[in-house]
Amino acid sequence: MIDAIMNRDSWKCLSVLQDGHQRTIRRVTWSPCGTYLASASFDATTCIWKKKSDDFELVTTLEGHENEVKCVTWAPSGNLLATCSRDKSVWIWEVDEEDEYECVTVINSHTQDVKDVVWHPTKEILASASYDNNVCVYKEEDDDWECKATLEGHTSTVWSLAFDPSGQRIASCSDDRTVKIWKCQDLEGRGDMSWKCVCTLSGYHDRTIYDVACVRVFKEDPESVDPEAPVFSLVAHVSKAHTQDVNCVAWNPKEAGLLVSCSDNGEIALWRYQEEEQA
Repeated sequence: MIDAIMNRDSWKCLSVLQDGHQRTIRRVTWSPCGTYLASASFDATTCIWKKKSDDFELVTTLEGHENEVKCVTWAPSGNLLATCSRDKSVWIWEVDEEDEYECVTVINSHTQDVKDVVWHPTKEILASASYDNNVCVYKEEDDDWECKATLEGHTSTVWSLAFDPSGQRIASCSDDRTVKIWKCQDLEGRGDMSWKCVCTLSGYHDRTIYDVACVRVFKEDPESVDPEAPVFSLVAHVSKAHTQDVNCVAWNPKEAGLLVSCSDNGEIALWRYQEEEQA
């Protein structure tokens, strides 16, 4: 069961960050320590904001991408930042104790616009999704970042990715209206990684799936016989959750069952998911 949380009076705008970007802001993300915000924009820049008392100040602007920056994300350590762009590249930035950011590598493994980048929850392993229908997975070896696996299977643009908490699996969603679950056979080994698609969820959406975490909630069957072929079932669905396209959804990392979604209608909605008790 999933219900909307409608008490808007309990939320107050604490700060509005302006003067950093000249065009649409596509993504904003917190640093693991909670002190910094990074924002990615169609003006081809990424802004880094630092919390000072009750406000935020712009500490640096990362430049270098030729076109729109589609996503920005911090590594779990907080020492690395990844950005991706319409220019088909993924950049990895290193930050030092003086808040100085340096691009340590530019990766060109995709042939089209890169839509999303996401870090492994505990390791410095990065995955990216692209308009070329593929997912790429990167890892540093001998001081150089390399593409260790290309996950092929979607038939149209891959919009979003999510690692599971263990980091052993990736969920990807696509313009082909499917969600695929990929499992890694060996994260620790050197050389190329071996990823396998172990499950495809299809027939649930009538249009493009833009983000994976969903306003449809799927649950893995704990009694799945084969771990290489897990079974997922639809356990919750909110029809017309927004009046226009839903662009992004995210689970609260601390409070189980709390979900947030945002839409083209300009609204942000909070949802509470609770498993129904078995009779």
